[in-house]
Amino acid sequence: MFSYCSDPSVLEGFSWLSCYLTTGKHMSMYWSVGTVLLLLAITAPTALLFGFAGATASRSAFLPIRWLGKGYTSVVRGVPDIAFFMFFVIALDQAFEWLRHKVKCSDWEEPVRQGNDFVVCAQAKLPLNTADQWVHETYGFFLAVLTFAIVFGAFAANVLFGAMRAVPHAQLETAEAYGMTRRQTFWRILVPQMWVYALPGLSNLWMVLIKATPLLFLLGVEDIVYWARELGGTKNPRFTDYPHGDWRLWYFSALLVFYLVFTRLSEIVLDKLMARLTHGQATAGGEAQRKAA
Repeated sequence: MFSYCSDPSVLEGFSWLSCYLTTGKHMSMYWSVGTVLLLLAITAPTALLFGFAGATASRSAFLPIRWLGKGYTSVVRGVPDIAFFMFFVIALDQAFEWLRHKVKCSDWEEPVRQGNDFVVCAQAKLPLNTADQWVHETYGFFLAVLTFAIVFGAFAANVLFGAMRAVPHAQLETAEAYGMTRRQTFWRILVPQMWVYALPGLSNLWMVLIKATPLLFLLGVEDIVYWARELGGTKNPRFTDYPHGDWRLWYFSALLVFYLVFTRLSEIVLDKLMARLTHGQATAGGEAQRKAA
């Protein structure tokens, strides 16, 4: 990046370090921080949407829908996250390709499943073999977001279901007594009040989601943990212009600081949100605010 970096062998001290930290691989590491933040920004609302749908289905009066909601939360929560990530991404990718195969290659006569191989026509591949590298990376990121959203959506569904049950039933009965329909009672009484009960559980879930981002490496996405391990390892002078010993301790220490700072900022934002939601509410938090005022 800098003009004096043309010959790293003559550099020393800060000049060497400034050139070393601005190499192409380090730039990829810095970009991977944005990848993690983008994953969180997309996954959190998507998982909340899955969770809200699962919680709503779990309290449905229609038995098949209720079984579907409870089955989703129970099955996904009962499978270890790492096992789900390793299996589900492959299954999801093959499901997308199988659907495209049925549409684009209806005259295909050979079986799709051939022993341990999954074979579809070239037109059904996702992404296509001729696609650019960024298309492959975007597709992998999309699969990662969807997998994270489904997994954490199941936990969010359990939290939201409990929050819905925590809203005083007398308020729902009063709304119905005033002539509100079941739908109006749900959206105007139940949903606005459940968030104050759900936020503590959702806050913990957000922290767990932050700590789970290193699992991106298992899904084929080059995240900051991947680059910390890659760049921190011993570099032989025969293969690099910036040789060094085992520096993984320093790289992972930087990751430790990054995650601690990020979680601390999250705690501050969540505390302010909780104070806003409990204001004027007949809860422990609302009562504490009333006494303090």
